[in-house]
Amino acid sequence: MDRKRFQAAPTFEEYLETVDRNRDLWHGVHERVRLPDELVEEAGALPGSWNLVAISEDWCGDAVNTLPAVARLAQEVGWDLRVLSRDDNPDLMDTHLTNGRSRSIPVVIVYDEEFNEIGWWGPRPGELQEWVLGEGLAMPSPERYKVVRRWYAKDRARTTLQEILGVVRKAT
Repeated sequence: MDRKRFQAAPTFEEYLETVDRNRDLWHGVHERVRLPDELVEEAGALPGSWNLVAISEDWCGDAVNTLPAVARLAQEVGWDLRVLSRDDNPDLMDTHLTNGRSRSIPVVIVYDEEFNEIGWWGPRPGELQEWVLGEGLAMPSPERYKVVRRWYAKDRARTTLQEILGVVRKAT
């Protein structure tokens, strides 16, 4: 990643305008995001200027449940967030594979001011990922997705934001 490629990528708001699949869901989740004050304060207190790249696709349920909150946090604290398509950016995706083999999304990559990568998060909060790869695999996909959606609704992106802040905190 370099500054030119980063700046050519759409902002989250621009990405939202291009979303085709699950359009109403994307916009609805984005409109309903409410950030915990303590996470905004923690993020705002972190030194440095951070650039985030989210790798996503509009069909991804995990992305629609996490990226609107990441975008809102970035907006609140002055971080720059851009969104790139997984399928159009295999070079970037293939260096951020889940367990070294899966092109799971979303992925949020954190860069410093000079676009040095400091770490990345994805494709879902650790607790949920553990459940999906364990107990969740025994369920039929439609049932598993219902449980995942309930988890996201209850968590309200708190765990996602805490984990991404952990990536930034390690660099400071």
